[in-house]
Amino acid sequence: MNKNKNSVKGFLSGGMIGILGGLVGLGGAEFRLPLLIYFFNFNAISAVILNKAMSLVVVGFALPFRLSTTPISMLVENSNIIFTLLFGSIMGAWFGAGFAVKLKGQTLYKVISGLLLFIAIVLIMDHYSLHHSGNLFHNDLLNMGVGVILGLIIGAIAAILGVAGGELYIPTIILIYGVDIKLAGSLSLAISLPTMLVAFFRYSRDDSFKVLYTMKSFTAIFALGSIIGAYIGSLFLGIISPNVLIPILCLILLLSSYKMLKHKEAV
Repeated sequence: MNKNKNSVKGFLSGGMIGILGGLVGLGGAEFRLPLLIYFFNFNAISAVILNKAMSLVVVGFALPFRLSTTPISMLVENSNIIFTLLFGSIMGAWFGAGFAVKLKGQTLYKVISGLLLFIAIVLIMDHYSLHHSGNLFHNDLLNMGVGVILGLIIGAIAAILGVAGGELYIPTIILIYGVDIKLAGSLSLAISLPTMLVAFFRYSRDDSFKVLYTMKSFTAIFALGSIIGAYIGSLFLGIISPNVLIPILCLILLLSSYKMLKHKEAV
């Protein structure tokens, strides 16, 4: 009975998170992580691993869905952007996952708190001030170098939080390479999927990874809810003004960041 209740709560929670993410074009993993810790009482590293598994499933579904609006030929044309950021993000994902499994305690909660705060700031700055066209730098080598460095940083952050990283990849792609937001979203997914696989493999080498085996049904149901919710949210995209939605989501992240900072894990 408890397992059934937990499954229902997981599906509904996943759906709610998916709708929130779908309304702003994100997977919602940033909001899922605090929920896994506070509502379902997972410790930090278990929540991160579960979040990564769910994010992997959601992105795996999202990428082929987006090919209907962004043809694969456009991704091929912009493969230089994918490979540049991917080169850095893969290294960052391996480092970030390794860093997270070593912390496994109150320090990890503080790191997560800081990263949630950082993402809230990026979201609000992206929404209100990100306007750019064309490459940020006229030197191709400089564009490549900056892309690799930022990819490394984003890959590490995404691995530590167990997220896809779209809220960081998308503004980075727009700012450095000047592509439109729709194409940036598809490029972000193409970068996120292999990056998450690397982080996932790194997490699989740690004992904490066994949480996926013990909670596989919960993970699948929560992920299913997230996928359905993201689809529903995308249908209502544009109905709720981003000027209202983005500040609300940022407030949720700020509150989550504060609570994570004050969180004391039961022993």
